[in-house]
Amino acid sequence: MNVAKMEQKARLRKTALKTLTYVLLTFWALMVLFPFYWMLLSSVKSYSSYNSEYIPKLFTLSPTLQNYVDVFTTVPLTNYLLNTLIFTVVTTAIMLVVTVLAAFAFARLDFRGKNLAFTLFLSLMMIPGELVVITNYVTITNLDLRNSFLGLILPSVTSVFYIYLLKENFAQIPDELYYAAKVDGCSDLGYLLKVLLPICRPTIITITILKVIECWNSYVWPRLITDDPAYYLVSNGIQEIRENGMGRENIPAMMAAVVVISIPLILLFLLFHKKIMEGVSRGGTKG
Repeated sequence: MNVAKMEQKARLRKTALKTLTYVLLTFWALMVLFPFYWMLLSSVKSYSSYNSEYIPKLFTLSPTLQNYVDVFTTVPLTNYLLNTLIFTVVTTAIMLVVTVLAAFAFARLDFRGKNLAFTLFLSLMMIPGELVVITNYVTITNLDLRNSFLGLILPSVTSVFYIYLLKENFAQIPDELYYAAKVDGCSDLGYLLKVLLPICRPTIITITILKVIECWNSYVWPRLITDDPAYYLVSNGIQEIRENGMGRENIPAMMAAVVVISIPLILLFLLFHKKIMEGVSRGGTKG
């Protein structure tokens, strides 16, 4: 009888703990998603109805898409989206090549001073980002690359953290696979392309997605290095919307622009969130 009561108490305790966990997770999810809901709600409110709300309402009975029309007609948002797409794709592609080759060299190749070079390379992570921005700005300006895609792209084609993450992932692959490939006459490049990359695909996908998000959200560097509208990214476009009187005065139009800019990243995350979680979990544990 006592055993049955103890089992019943244990089940009740487990149920109560699970219920509390779900309640807390639901509350946290609402806290995280509410800003997105508010952004979307504000974007479909008219200018007059938004300004007439002394107490903000959590719904609207007269949604409108005019704000989305305004952000495409007031500023060339389509051009900014295209520029951002070019910047993101090219930067990510070059970064992947640099990261994969550097990680493979540090993980599998033997050369004099490798450990010292990798230690010095990791020490770059200790340098404040502000100092890097300043030195990059001076370098790009001296090379006369301001207001160009090359000037936008070059400072972002490498990442110490991504190289370290992929290097650790490569290092977890058993050495026997490398020796077996060499016995079969496979070159180092062939081993990288045919063995390492397929095994470490989740980590590479994770790095790719994180870099895409980083490029798409880039704000400081594009603002510093470009003042020609022909090379503006979406971050520049948001600022131009504010300067054209659609910011503080027309919040619904501003929110519509943010929704348009956020949609690609939201879709990217929804499509590849499982790969992101898999890559992060496998990055430093196994191949």
